[in-house]
Amino acid sequence: MDLTSLKQISKQLAEKTVSCRELTRYYLDRIAKYDPAVNAFVSLDADHAMKSALRIDELRASGQSLSPLAGIPISIKDILCTKRLPTTCGSKILNGYISPFDADVVERLNRADMIILGKTNLDEFAMGGSTETSAAGSSKNPWDLSRTCGGSSGGSAAAVAAGFSPVSIGTDTGGSIRQPAAFCGVCGLKPTYGRVSRYGLVAYASSLDQAGPFGNTVSDLAIMLETIGGHDGRDSTSLNLPLDDYSNFLESDSKTYTIGIVPEHLDSPGLDPEIKQSILEAIDVYKKLGFRIQELVLPHHRYAIPTYYIVAPSEASSNLSRFDGAHYGFRAKVDKATAAGESALVAMYKHSRSQGFGIEVKRRIMLGTYTLSAFYYDAYYLKALRVRRLIRNDYDRAFESVDAILGPTTPTPAFRLGEKVNDPVQMYLEDLYTVSANLAGIPAVSIPSGLHSTGLPLGMQLQGAPLSEAKLLSIANAFHREMSYQPRVAFG
Repeated sequence: MDLTSLKQISKQLAEKTVSCRELTRYYLDRIAKYDPAVNAFVSLDADHAMKSALRIDELRASGQSLSPLAGIPISIKDILCTKRLPTTCGSKILNGYISPFDADVVERLNRADMIILGKTNLDEFAMGGSTETSAAGSSKNPWDLSRTCGGSSGGSAAAVAAGFSPVSIGTDTGGSIRQPAAFCGVCGLKPTYGRVSRYGLVAYASSLDQAGPFGNTVSDLAIMLETIGGHDGRDSTSLNLPLDDYSNFLESDSKTYTIGIVPEHLDSPGLDPEIKQSILEAIDVYKKLGFRIQELVLPHHRYAIPTYYIVAPSEASSNLSRFDGAHYGFRAKVDKATAAGESALVAMYKHSRSQGFGIEVKRRIMLGTYTLSAFYYDAYYLKALRVRRLIRNDYDRAFESVDAILGPTTPTPAFRLGEKVNDPVQMYLEDLYTVSANLAGIPAVSIPSGLHSTGLPLGMQLQGAPLSEAKLLSIANAFHREMSYQPRVAFG
């Protein structure tokens, strides 16, 4: 079987050189063999997956017209609601919770007859950059099991890197698709805010969250965006605009484009020298292809991290107030001694949240509650919103003269498990190059750009103007085409 891209898999299924049952069994066997070490999945739906594969094989044998993606397995981050599988968000407070509805993204995958193998691990409520805050335990990087696969969508990236599924769905609030993609040596896309419906995506920070795909190739990202993107009337932030033909646009002549470079990004003191060198080499590749290169200044980029860590926790403080033990999920047992003079209801609220949430979630709730309080609302939250607007204005001006901005995805390759989990500031700085795209609502893609001397993957990021995914993916694809890029899967 040729599993290097969705196009190749779809072609083999259509030509019946491989059956959907064989394909699904292959991925389930790999999961059974290797995932105990990786911990990419928090739940599997193996029996239903095999039944779905049989159904699709029968439909194909009968000559029925099927979606090009029919019968192709996929995994999804456990923050998207599903009726068949639990939606835990990596948290004890939602342990075993079954949603009464599917997220819009899940509905679209089902309509395409893709086979959902299971749900992948994540930092609790998507709060983290290493998948170490999950109640289900840490996920590991398939290329080096002593290192993180990134976060918060680490399980989704690891699933593709380990060959557990050809594509996966994650979510990105401040880099949670792009950073794991870089760490695991796969491709990851954060679409324009509103391009993919957030209906059924359990909210961390509503104005920042966006679902998007992981894949082995840029063409996989294009195909998946065509599948999960589109307007949804149930989401008030969903854009009522037609999707572009991303797949066909990949091969268009992109050599007339201009790529922007921000020297400040390459001179950051924490940037690994080998990552900087890989970006410089990518610039040379684009010059060779005929792209114009232009230096840019993004004056307010230096404020992106503090702005993000005011806006996101503030929204999280509000969004996570619904998890109180009263409506659904974990409820603490409270007796008179535990209540300690408080009403039973108040004690139940307090102990359910205290016991149900992990340390990082409680840290961000407290930070957000503080910045939203009456005494600090103007000084912190409103000021952060003003800076957020300035960051977006910087991008708007930049995209008047360039078509994409090239730079690092992460300042370092994948770090060791346990190295930063107890140092929140160092962990937050891993988002240095990614959070600004979420604050501005623009699309951004991370693609593999080489290997570090340690053997770990390196990634580079391309950012584009709102709704410029077609152009962005075309520019990314031009680099991989020139480099004759071939996906690599861990474990052989």
